[in-house]
Amino acid sequence: MATATTDPHNLFLREDTEIQGDVLAGFKKDHMQLLFLRFEDQQMARTWLKQLRPLIATTGQVAKFNREFSRARSYSGGDDPRNLNALWYGLSLTFEGLAFLTGHNPLPGVDDNTKDGPLKAFMQGPAKRAADLGDTGPNAPKNWLFGNFGDGRVHAVLTLAADQPHVLRATLGDVRQDLARAKIVTVYEQEGATLEGPRRGREHFGFKDGVSEPAVKYLDEPDPDPEKSQYEKGHPGTILVNPGEFVVGLERERPHPLPYPEWAHNGSFQVVRRLAQDVPGWWAGVAEQLKVLKEAKAAPPQATTEWLAARVVGRWRSGTPVAKCPHADMSYNAESSNDNLISFRDDPDGTTTPLWSHLRNTNPRDGFPDRKNPGKFHPDTKFNHRRIMRRGIPYGLPFDPAASALNGPDGPRGLVFVCYQADLYRQFEFIQRNWMNDKTFPKPNPDPHHEKVDPGPLPAGADPVAGEETVVCWERPEGGEQVALKFSQFVRTEGAVYAFVPSVSVLDQLAEGRMNTNMVVLGPTMFTVDSFDNTERDRVDSGTVRLFLQKDGNLVVVDKSDNVLWAADTANPARDKTQARFQDGELFVCTVKERNQIDKKLWSSGTAGNPEAKLVVQTDGNVVIYHHGRAIWHTDTAVR
Repeated sequence: MATATTDPHNLFLREDTEIQGDVLAGFKKDHMQLLFLRFEDQQMARTWLKQLRPLIATTGQVAKFNREFSRARSYSGGDDPRNLNALWYGLSLTFEGLAFLTGHNPLPGVDDNTKDGPLKAFMQGPAKRAADLGDTGPNAPKNWLFGNFGDGRVHAVLTLAADQPHVLRATLGDVRQDLARAKIVTVYEQEGATLEGPRRGREHFGFKDGVSEPAVKYLDEPDPDPEKSQYEKGHPGTILVNPGEFVVGLERERPHPLPYPEWAHNGSFQVVRRLAQDVPGWWAGVAEQLKVLKEAKAAPPQATTEWLAARVVGRWRSGTPVAKCPHADMSYNAESSNDNLISFRDDPDGTTTPLWSHLRNTNPRDGFPDRKNPGKFHPDTKFNHRRIMRRGIPYGLPFDPAASALNGPDGPRGLVFVCYQADLYRQFEFIQRNWMNDKTFPKPNPDPHHEKVDPGPLPAGADPVAGEETVVCWERPEGGEQVALKFSQFVRTEGAVYAFVPSVSVLDQLAEGRMNTNMVVLGPTMFTVDSFDNTERDRVDSGTVRLFLQKDGNLVVVDKSDNVLWAADTANPARDKTQARFQDGELFVCTVKERNQIDKKLWSSGTAGNPEAKLVVQTDGNVVIYHHGRAIWHTDTAVR
């Protein structure tokens, strides 16, 4: 459940025994295997889960190991400690997998007609939403290795991660036998391993990966300098993001309702994508566009393919930001290669780090002008609610034709993309749809909610690293006519799954075929009449009743036939701006002034002073405020 603490020095998540270990702490192993599974027998699947559950790693276990590993590594001068090894297990379940284990609909209030949002995204899965994600043509689900329809259907994703490859291989042998005994079908097995030698820590295009990941408030230590307390200690520019952006039920960045079923709390939504990389094609494409720039006299005569590739990515191969080192890489400087303290305020037009670079497309940082305050920029924390926790790892052998045939251009290689978030729709899908594949991004327009863009005379272009085929707009540093550069698509989707990573307690319940589908809202939250993104977030639907704020400002509970079962009687004939809020344990309706400041309360549940309370819309039709398990208010609308 949500934490009441606001002290960033309270690192209580380091002792957590409920949240699975890869979500916040991260397995961070050199070798990983993902097994995409489909259940055939319900009782045997439950028995398998019951036997597996004690092996599932928790945040507390993984965080403790990672701290010990980092400490030992620093003592050894940067070498990995040979005597400190671990093998971690993680498990996630798809919508179909949850339904199979329990025999019940995990989301009775969600269907294809529900307004879009995170729960609908989870229910439908990436194959059904492929067109919106850019997974069309060669990337379409019909070409996937897993996660599509028919034989590609997936019920669970079992993750094994280890320091030593032989330990992983031996364990996999036992795991496969257990799966066979439980009549569980392995749809696909995906290996992953960090690249060796000088390629270590890099993806197949050759760039350091994982540098820009956020830190987690209450898990990672804040900078002791009060003026830098929003950053992680020892990692300048690495922002501490509230854990509720990654784990359901914990403290969030924004006070808008994200109603989730009880079973989702202390869990996280997982995205897994197999992304094939055409390494020689990408580098050839960069070289070809460098010729275009030089012919247009829009690049220095001495510019190399490495120079342009760094601008396409936003960092040099070592990880050094182009924003700080525009002329050359600083591969010898470990501090610069891990630098996250990057500002784009002095580069609003993208003349140093292009607007369409992978770095700016996936996290704009402080590069957004504040249209309400000319000359000002939004802070780098503006998009904290869009951040995702990535756990990717390369697969396949590096491109090196002289080594072997498998190292050649046709050898399978790419990235196992894994990320965690509390909201599939507003985090992963938003980044994919509205940033990476939006050819007009990132030229912001005045609407601060939508973060949409004004395309201008020539759109910026989609992400040329991992986005669709695109034409991007090159800005000359000295001004003048823009140059259009064309990039083909060199990263192809070969499989995708949306899954949910349950808490340890919920795994126990699922092993018994149980799950609680009551819908829960934790404070502070806000229900509005004029929801700016028109999604499921401003109504809570348990499948039996819905709680929402009507257009006239009346807070109501209605049944599936829209019959009003309960009302706060707050209809507002004057049409003052009205909101319903749940905070400090109190549900109330109020009118608001500018910047959502409360004007006056029109109705209240009278339960203020209970900050750890939760609002529950139950499947029996009752709406209840609970405080430490005790009902302190309800609508008395249970179906009798």
